[in-house]
Amino acid sequence: MALVLSLLVLAIIALVAGAFALWRRGGSLKQVMLMLVLAMIMVVNIAIWTLPDATGNAPLGQALQDQP
Repeated sequence: MALVLSLLVLAIIALVAGAFALWRRGGSLKQVMLMLVLAMIMVVNIAIWTLPDATGNAPLGQALQDQP
């Protein structure tokens, strides 16, 4: 699970950098915005998995405890 979250973070960095590079080269604004929206969706997914709820339990920690 840690590997998946790490790859998501790397993908977010690549998407933001790619969107910036595309914007600087005068690429399609629609594609730039879609790349940034996808990066934001990935950030929200990471937050859902890692941030604790009101009881103090994060879904990631619960998933790691449930593994045999």
